[in-house]
This record gives sequence, structure tokens and C-alpha cells, in this order.
Amino acid sequence: MPVQRADARRNYGLLLAVAKEEIAAHGPEASLEQIARTAGVGSATLRRHFPSRRALLEAVFRERVETLCAHARELTGRSDTRAALLEWLSAIVADAATIRGLATALTLDPTLDGDAAHEYCCSAQLTEAGEPLVRRAADDGALAPGVTVADLLTLITGIALATEHRPDAAAEADRLLGLAVAGVSPLRG
Repeated sequence: MPVQRADARRNYGLLLAVAKEEIAAHGPEASLEQIARTAGVGSATLRRHFPSRRALLEAVFRERVETLCAHARELTGRSDTRAALLEWLSAIVADAATIRGLATALTLDPTLDGDAAHEYCCSAQLTEAGEPLVRRAADDGALAPGVTVADLLTLITGIALATEHRPDAAAEADRLLGLAVAGVSPLRG
């Protein structure tokens, strides 16, 4: 990666800081033009640093997603594979329900965006990090056959999107995740 000029690094940092504030205030559809204006740069400067809305959202949430990935790696060695997987899923759903815009960033598929070459994708990072947890849980019989990390991320993203505007979004999201895990119609023995 080429070395950026000092003004380019400053503009990137400023745009990212403003974007975090705007997305927190207005959600993932925050105006890109307003972000550029507030940062004191032109729209072209914003587009040079963030060629798509997806690229901007991923940059805004990069640290949080990296923390969730690190959490998955920490949990991988636990003996109770079901509890480890559920702890990680609960952490993701709590963040996605309460950090405005994160759930939307998780729904973005790099194969559907013209910016597919972008080196960072929230869902791809979480999929890679969660794969060992899912594999271990499946090997232990703690997960239904055929369930993938992508399935689980889709489920928790849907829960987060459905609850993000509720008064206690994290608690409601966790309740719905528990309901999905337990099943809405358990078989009777």
C-alpha cells in the first residue's frame, strides 16, 4: 500500500471521526455529502478514501468487528462448545442491536457490491472468525447438521435489525436469540 501524504492521512481520520458521529446520529444511511461537508472536504475526497457506502461502514465498524473476531478466537478453546458459540453470538447480537448501523454493515455482501476488491468486509471477517466455533459445536453435536456461520450471522443480523429501535434493544435481541436457539416449537418426547 502506498504511503499517504500527511494531509490525506489527516483527511481520512477526520472523515472517519465525522462518519462515526453521523452514523450514530442518523444511521447507516447518513448523508455522505453531509459527512464530507462537516469534515471540511469535498465529496471527491470522501470517495477517494471510501469508494462506496459499504467501505465507509466497514471502516467505521472495523475496531468493533475486530474485537468480536478476537472474542471468537478466545472462545474457541473452551470445552463447552455450545456455550462458547452462544456467548459469541450473544455478543454480536447485542452490539448489532445497540450500535447504530452495525447490523446494516453485517448484511452487506461483498459479492453484490462493485467494490468487492475492498480488503475488509465485516461479515467475511466474522464468518472466518466464527468458523472454528461452529465447526467444534457441530462436531460435538451441539449444532444442527448443516448450520453454517453465514446462517447464524443472518439470523442474528435479522434479530438486531428488528430490535435496534426498541427501548432495551440488547435485552430484546438477546431474548429473541434465546427463543431461536430454544426453538419456537420444541418436540415433545
